[in-house]
Amino acid sequence: MKWSDNLKEVVSGETSAARVEIDPSFVRELIAGQFPHWAKLPVKPVVLGGWDNRTFHLGHDMTVRLPSAERYAAQVEKEQRWLPRLAPFLPLSIPVPLAMGDPALGYPWHWSIYRWLEGEVATIERIADLRQFALSLAEFLLALQRTDPAGGPGPGPHNFHRGGSLEIYNAQTHQAIRDLAGTIDGDAATSAWEQAWKTSGGRPPVWIHGYVSAGNLLVTSGCLSAVIDFGSMGVGDPACDLVVAWTLFSGESRDAFRSALPFDPGIWSRGRGWALWKALITLAKHRENDSLEATDARRVLDAVIADHKRQHA
Repeated sequence: MKWSDNLKEVVSGETSAARVEIDPSFVRELIAGQFPHWAKLPVKPVVLGGWDNRTFHLGHDMTVRLPSAERYAAQVEKEQRWLPRLAPFLPLSIPVPLAMGDPALGYPWHWSIYRWLEGEVATIERIADLRQFALSLAEFLLALQRTDPAGGPGPGPHNFHRGGSLEIYNAQTHQAIRDLAGTIDGDAATSAWEQAWKTSGGRPPVWIHGYVSAGNLLVTSGCLSAVIDFGSMGVGDPACDLVVAWTLFSGESRDAFRSALPFDPGIWSRGRGWALWKALITLAKHRENDSLEATDARRVLDAVIADHKRQHA
C-alpha cells in the first residue's frame, strides 16, 4: 500500500502548507522496506510528537521522525549532517542520528531514525530548581555558540529565518498588533517591536538551536538532561535562542539566565522581538478559538512588554 492510498493531506490554517497524516502501519512499511533488520520492532506514536514532524517509538531505544510537510523536509539532511559534528562539544545530550530513510511508497521526503533520549518534556512542575535549570541551559547555549560555525547553514526558509533579521516579520507583527487593537497595549507592543527589529547584529554569526522552548528541553530527576529538535538550527544571530527567557523563565530564573549569557542590550532586545512576534501572531490566531494557546501567548506578551518597559524606564 502506498502513502497516497492510506494517508490523507490536510491544510494547515497557520501555514497554508500541505501536511500529511502518518500512522504506525505506514511507518512499519517504510522500516521493513529500507531497514529490514529493524522490521520486527514495534512502532508506536510518541505522545506530543511535535508539529513539524510525526514521531514514533521504534522498539525501546529508537525514534522515527518524518516531516509532516514539504517546508520541514530540508531539516532532515541538515540534522543528519550537523548533529554528529556538534555533539562532542556540547555538555548535554542531543539527538543522535542512526539512519536516514529515502522517499518511498509515495512518501516524498527523507526521514530519520534517532536514538531514543530518556527524559520528560520540561515543565515547571518537573524542574527541581528553575534557577539552576536556567544556568544549565545558558551553559549549553554558550557551548553551542563556541562551536566552529564554518560551513554551517545561514538563516533561510529551512529554519524560518531564525538567526536572521527580524525585519522579515515586520509586516506580520504590525498586522497582528492591529488585529489585537483594544485587547492589548498596542503602543507598548509597537515600541518594543520597533526597538527590537531596528537593532543590528554587529557580531560574528554563531551556531543557534533556533527554537529553544520547554517542549524541546528534557528533564531527568528534576534537571536539564537533553536538548532536542534541531530542525531550526543554523548559523546566525543568537537572539532567537533567548525567547525561552520569557516563555519559561521569570524573576530570579530569568535574571540568572540573563546574567550567565554575556550579551549586549541589542541582542536581548532582539530576543524580546522574537518572543513578541510569536506571542502576537499566536494570540491573534487563537484569542477566540483556543483559550490555552491564547492564555499562554498573552502571558508571554505581558512578560515581554513589562521587561521592555523596565529596560527603558
